[in-house]
Order: sequence, then C-alpha cells, then structure tokens
Amino acid sequence: MDFSPTPRVEGIRSTLRDFMAREVLPLEREVAATGFKESLAALKQARARAKETGLWAAYIPEAHGGTGLSLTEFAHMSEELGKSPIGHYVFNCQAPDVGNIEILMEYGTEEQKARFLEPLVKGETRSCFTMTEPEFAGSNPVWLGTTAVQEGDEWVVRGHKWFSSSADGAAFAICMAVTEPDAAEPHQRASMIIVPTNTPGFELIGNLSVMGHRGGDWASHGEVAYHGARVPLANLLGGRGMGFAIAQMRLGPGRIHHCMRWIGICERAFDIMCRHAATRELSPGRPLGMKQLVQGWIAESRAEINAARLMVLHAAWRIEKEGVYAAREDISLIKFTVARTLQRVLDRAIQTLGGLGVTDDTPLAFWWAHERAARIYDGADEVHVEAVARRILKSYGMKVAK
Repeated sequence: MDFSPTPRVEGIRSTLRDFMAREVLPLEREVAATGFKESLAALKQARARAKETGLWAAYIPEAHGGTGLSLTEFAHMSEELGKSPIGHYVFNCQAPDVGNIEILMEYGTEEQKARFLEPLVKGETRSCFTMTEPEFAGSNPVWLGTTAVQEGDEWVVRGHKWFSSSADGAAFAICMAVTEPDAAEPHQRASMIIVPTNTPGFELIGNLSVMGHRGGDWASHGEVAYHGARVPLANLLGGRGMGFAIAQMRLGPGRIHHCMRWIGICERAFDIMCRHAATRELSPGRPLGMKQLVQGWIAESRAEINAARLMVLHAAWRIEKEGVYAAREDISLIKFTVARTLQRVLDRAIQTLGGLGVTDDTPLAFWWAHERAARIYDGADEVHVEAVARRILKSYGMKVAK
C-alpha cells in the first residue's frame, strides 16, 4: 500500500496552502474578534473566491457539482482546511452539510435532490442533522423518543433533539425518528425524514452554550423540538426502518473527514508550539526550546501526529477498497486514537506558550474549548474502545450471552 501523495494531491495541497495564507487566515482573525454571524458578508466573499480554485465541495462527484475527489484525496484536503476553524466552511466542506449531502446523493429521490441537494452543494442553503436527544443516552443510537407517525399522506413528527449542529439558519433538518416501533430488531425501528425548518411545528429552541459560547448561524449547536411537524411521506430518505443503516453509512466517511480535520488542527498547533519554543527567550540567548521537557513535547507530538495520519489514510483506503462495514474496526480505532492525539498536542502547545496559550491571540484556546467534544461526538471514546475489544476477543473465542 502506497500512501504517498499523488501529483494531484500535491497540487491540491499547494493550492490550498496558498489560498489559506492569503484569504482564510486573515479572515480567521476577523471572525474570532467579531463572531461568525457578524462576519457572514466577508465569509461569503471568501467562499466566492474559493469556488474559483476548482476545489469547491471537492468531495462531491462532478455530476453533482463537485470536484470528484476520492475519499483518500479529500482526506489530504481536509487536513489542510482543518488548520483554520473556518477552512471547511469556506470551501463548503463543513459538517453537518457534508454528511447530509452524502445521504441525499445515495438515498435521495430525484425530487429530493432537486429541492434539497442542489442548493446545498451550491452553498445557497445549509442543513442540520437531528438525532441526539437529551432524554436518552447518546451512546445508544437506537434508543430514541422522537416519533414520526403516518397520518394519511403525511408524517407527523414529535420529539426533542439537541446538539443539532448548525440548526441556526439551516433550511432543512434530516430527522432520525422512530417509525417502526414494533420492529423485532432495534436497529430497524428508526427512519430518516427531511423536515424543512419553516415547517409549522419545527422549533429551534435555541443554541446550546458550549464551554461558555452559544455561537450563531453555522457555528452553533441547536436544541430543537418537533411539535407535531407535518411533512409529506415523500420526505422519507431510503426506506422505512433504514435510519440506523443510513446513519452508519454517513458516519464512516464522516469520521475520516473529522480525523483529518483534527490532524490539521494538530499541525497548526504544532507549528505554533515550535515557533514559540524556537524564538521565545527565557533569558538572553536561552530560547525556551533548549528545555529538555519542551523538546520531549515536540518530539512526542511529531511522532503521534505522523502515526495518526497514517492510521486515518489506511482507514480511508480500506473504506474505498472494501466498504464501510469491512473497515468498521479501523474507523473505531482512528476515532478514539486521533481524538486523544488532538487533546495531547493542544495541551502541550498551550503549556509551551504559557499565558499566551490561553488567550485568543492564537486559535489554541478556541480549539481547546471547542474540540474537547471530539472524544464524545460521533461515538464516545469508550464506545469505540469497547467495540474494538469485543471484536478482537470474539476472534479468540470469547462468547457473550445475549
């Protein structure tokens, strides 16, 4: 297996590095100072210039308006974009839209694609994904209280969701709701249904305060209520009872996107740490980098980032060659390994910078607050660790009573 970047990938990385330095990093400071919502006009201009690079929505097939990068190629792109909190948004590669686009491409009807997919790819609208519920353990995705009951030619949706990222300003939600309560298998009880956010009965209760910040527009985590929201039966995605299967399809490649974004964050944090260690003097002629402990942080971070990147690229390669189901162990491994690597690298970088590290003069404090959740969302570390261990022990003959 050869994971060295192809000439195409090298060209993509070069284009992105130039664009990020010229357009994104200066804008990043404005967004940090004024807020995401207040910077939408400038972000819109940056997005227009991003389209000119030919890498707009690059993970999407050309037939749907994208560049048609493979999962492995986009993994490299995601790392570059991850070096800024707004990188993915500027190129229309941001969650949750990327996952919803993948669902609509795979399971959407022609009518659904025309109404919901095309504007999303063009960047004219945004979307959200409502699955997690405050009343039920998020680590058990088949245990849901939200229901969608068929009444005539409509679904009537009732329930309560939270951590619905980017619900603020979204044009529609993809809702995970129980439609088959009597199904024998728990994994076959829920379905996915498209609910436009202007539907009567859809309520954005508000944005959750996360680590002291509520955010706004795309940079937010919404709490949503469905008060008998009625949508046509035609808004069903896939088939009845396919919600969990579709979610697994969505989350597999999505974890590649997240993990490479985290590696991009690690690389930016590593660069900030090393520059500070090399130039910050403790006394005349004695840079901070002379400290053996700091040298250890730098060496350990470099090794962990490199190892994490290879793990993710290997998982992406397996997904492309063998499918999400065959690569499920690799997906679990990268999820908790890279999330933990991210936390360690950020912690070392902040410690190296001292007081500067907890200010907003660098993005380190932002990432420390907003990326702690990396070990929780898309499956908590403990869930993935347990899943991997069970598969390994099963291969050794361990039997678990049902």
